[in-house]
Amino acid sequence: MKFRAKMIDVGCLNHFTRVVNTIAKLTKSCVLRLTADNLYFVLSGKVASGGVSMWCELLQVNFFDEYQLEGVSAEANEICLEVSPENLSRALKTAQNAKSVKVKLTKKHCPCLTLAAELPSLSSISRAVTHDIPVDVIPRRLWHDFKEPSMPDFDVSIYLPPLKTIKNVVDRMKNLSHYLVMEANLNGEMNLKIETDLVSVTTHFKDLGNPPWGDDASQSRDPEEMAYARVDIRKLQQFLIGQQVNPSKAMCNIVHKKILHLILLHEDVSLQYFIPAVA
Repeated sequence: MKFRAKMIDVGCLNHFTRVVNTIAKLTKSCVLRLTADNLYFVLSGKVASGGVSMWCELLQVNFFDEYQLEGVSAEANEICLEVSPENLSRALKTAQNAKSVKVKLTKKHCPCLTLAAELPSLSSISRAVTHDIPVDVIPRRLWHDFKEPSMPDFDVSIYLPPLKTIKNVVDRMKNLSHYLVMEANLNGEMNLKIETDLVSVTTHFKDLGNPPWGDDASQSRDPEEMAYARVDIRKLQQFLIGQQVNPSKAMCNIVHKKILHLILLHEDVSLQYFIPAVA
């Protein structure tokens, strides 16, 4: 197995750093899946047992000026690594104004992602900072756990209002309850609701629009009928706190009483986040 890549463009480096910072806010550990064309950050929580799951996809050519990969074999040309995104985020912070950043899979005291940043210097002597980030190589027999999640059969799909607006609402609501109900219909309406024995609070959003997935299943659904999911408010807040991707589109698919499926799309990044509903 071999992996090495290089970033020279400062804009690409900063964008990659923002993506990693977002992932670091969502999970302490995840799988970095490397293929010839893409990088994936994967959190494979078992939604059925109350865990969140995440799938973040990056097109490598939009970030790296050089990219070389030799996977575990010719027919399985990819590498899966368990990594701490927080460690990767810290390493990237020291490289913000770097002339170039090289990332390489190395073998030190253990397998590592070695990140070497060439920093600007006022003299002719170059300055470099190197970080060795420990990783665990995931054997091929476990790869099936880290494939792209299938799109759930949702009841309603809706475009989200600005994430900052949702975050402000959720931040206020979290002081009132541990759980939040997100509901939406096919008329572009969405509500965020808190209901307890002492208080009931609802924030209404209208004219958001519904994504055209080309699925006929929802055509027979009453446009006024709400689908909803009641979720742990901390899991939703964690998702909103970490966002630095600045998506061009943000959507939410609701599987009635089962799953909240959040999707952020940027021109070269897509992030999916699954939050299980609670009774």
